[in-house]
Amino acid sequence: MKTIFPPTALLFVFTLLCRPAGAQQAPVEADVVIYGGTSAGVAAAIQVSRMGKTVTVIEPNDHLGGLTTNGLGSTDSGRKDTIGGISREFYQRVHLHYRKPEAWTLQRPDDPGKKGGGPIFDPKADAMWVFEPHVAATLIEEMLGETGAKVFFEERLDRGAGVKKTGDRIDSITMESGKVFAGRMFIDATYEGDLLAAAGVSFHTGREANTVYGETLNGVQKKQMKTHLFVRPVDPYKVPGDPASGLVAGVHADPPGGEGEGDKRIQAFNFRMCMSHDERNRVPFPKPAGYDEAEFELLFRNFEAGDLRLPFSPGMMPNHKTDTNNLGAFSTDYIGANDEYPEASYSERERIVAAHRTYQEGLMWTLANHPRVPAPVREAMKPWGLAADEFVENGHWPRQIYVREARRMVSDYVVTELDCRRVRVAEDSVGLGSYNMDSHNTQRYITEEGTVQNEGDVQVSPGGPYVVAYRSIVPKVGEGANLLVPVCVSSSHIAFGSIRMEPVFMILGQSAATAAVMAIEANIPVQAVPYADLRERLLADGQVLDLPPNAAPRELLSSASFPGIVVDDEAASYEGDWTTSTSGPVFVDLGYRHDSYGTSVVPEVKRAVFEAKLPAAADHEVRISYPANPNRARNTRVTIHAADGEKTITLDQRKNEGDKAGFVSLGVHRFEGVAKVTISNEAADGYVVVDAVQFLARP
Repeated sequence: MKTIFPPTALLFVFTLLCRPAGAQQAPVEADVVIYGGTSAGVAAAIQVSRMGKTVTVIEPNDHLGGLTTNGLGSTDSGRKDTIGGISREFYQRVHLHYRKPEAWTLQRPDDPGKKGGGPIFDPKADAMWVFEPHVAATLIEEMLGETGAKVFFEERLDRGAGVKKTGDRIDSITMESGKVFAGRMFIDATYEGDLLAAAGVSFHTGREANTVYGETLNGVQKKQMKTHLFVRPVDPYKVPGDPASGLVAGVHADPPGGEGEGDKRIQAFNFRMCMSHDERNRVPFPKPAGYDEAEFELLFRNFEAGDLRLPFSPGMMPNHKTDTNNLGAFSTDYIGANDEYPEASYSERERIVAAHRTYQEGLMWTLANHPRVPAPVREAMKPWGLAADEFVENGHWPRQIYVREARRMVSDYVVTELDCRRVRVAEDSVGLGSYNMDSHNTQRYITEEGTVQNEGDVQVSPGGPYVVAYRSIVPKVGEGANLLVPVCVSSSHIAFGSIRMEPVFMILGQSAATAAVMAIEANIPVQAVPYADLRERLLADGQVLDLPPNAAPRELLSSASFPGIVVDDEAASYEGDWTTSTSGPVFVDLGYRHDSYGTSVVPEVKRAVFEAKLPAAADHEVRISYPANPNRARNTRVTIHAADGEKTITLDQRKNEGDKAGFVSLGVHRFEGVAKVTISNEAADGYVVVDAVQFLARP
């Protein structure tokens, strides 16, 4: 057993270790017991200690920091000005580390490293958001070592009978080893939510249907898919064209589900590999034991279909290292292999994680060596290998898999897409999120055309920061009076896709710890902590709780809520490349699109076509919705394809005197069978924006 203790505790630890096996052990006591040494758990422990209380951290594995120290060195942070407190302090310490010349062992700090050629290190910044895994591990250990926290490694909760409660209060938790930890407050900082589940707290796994919380991006998302797709037809059968031959690895035969329907599927996991293209510090990708080339038949077929994209994203870190992520149709995400993970037994989870490692190691070896991989791809792989000086004790492989999602608590307040879009703004903020609502693929299915396709990838910006409610990190009243949950927060699948970023976990860990100490001092349930007092302390400790002035609350308008026929921009057809946006204060459904005015050297004529089938020939009022802005075109061309001919109207999109939804009337027109409107940027003097077109039958 590996532990970190202050010197005064060494005799106590020695006594514990010398007890005979099976002997009754006295509880290890602390004011606050934290289960999970993730970044959230570490931040929580630091805050408890700084507030003068005793704290114990129990980590089921042999390392601290979770993904922050295991390859996720390219911080998915969204807006940096939303990150404060202990979370920002960590990234400031990263910056201080890289200010030292000796930190740059393999490159200069001003060497180009980012996309576009900019340097990785900015000496004028106050924080740094990219780092090497071993640097993060050292800093996490240093920050925790400055406290009086006791840390126990390789202690797993007895998930069957390991939680002792009196009423709705946890008295103690017992590990598989028999070790007992007692405390006045408990924090579940695991990625899996094992403590909250064992304590009888409500939770959910998988994707909710859109109808559950009035969302648009939850559940099955085939129409929303824009990236990480098969872009060429690929046959899913072992013998191409023969369903009777069975399916190749990685594809299932079940229907994918209806658009927006809920299911129990879990977004894909992977390892965030730390690679290097520096020959001084790289080792070849190993061929794993149990390698089966049949696992990669889809990869081979995708290459043979003409998709020659290098299927991974090597985000550059200092010293020629990477944080490597999934990219494309067939990549490091082991799609569909983790659905059972959230509630699986420890041994079953170990099997799932081992299968992921075998798959991902096999993928990298295949890309570098297999003869069915096209020569240009193998050539592009030649500079790459695993970083020789990272994860040395684990074969240069991260010790922690990226558990992107497992259990999510269901509390009295569930953070949803409405919160992320600021349609709803909670009054009990304990931190801000701002990253994309981001879900990785969940399944590979057979399309109606008989080809293979991925489903589940969603990447939609919330359009700025949003509030995470205090009520979402505490259980329902009556389920856990002394438990806080800063990782598996009460949120929908798609909202968690934005919350689940390491800086936010650290923010929520600090806020949870602050509330825990305040609950101890007032001898009250965590649900009864006065928010005004909590807010005052969080602000004093550097947390950022309030939306910036340019992030005002919004309204989310559903196309189904309007009369007549409403065609959203998602259902339109396009000529040219249009960009999706959610920056406006009001829009219909998922967002709106613009023509990226001014970005082309040679202006490109782009068109958006909105069509609706009509039951019969009839007169319809045509109404168009768009968010006005001073940067819009004053001469947007709108062509109405009516029964008596085309009519072109010039629209000033810098103004909008329409209704609440921004619908502006373009008059009544007669249509026969099909109503059609085309919006063009031809000769436009600003951004052309399209959101929705409404057709209202008129007598």
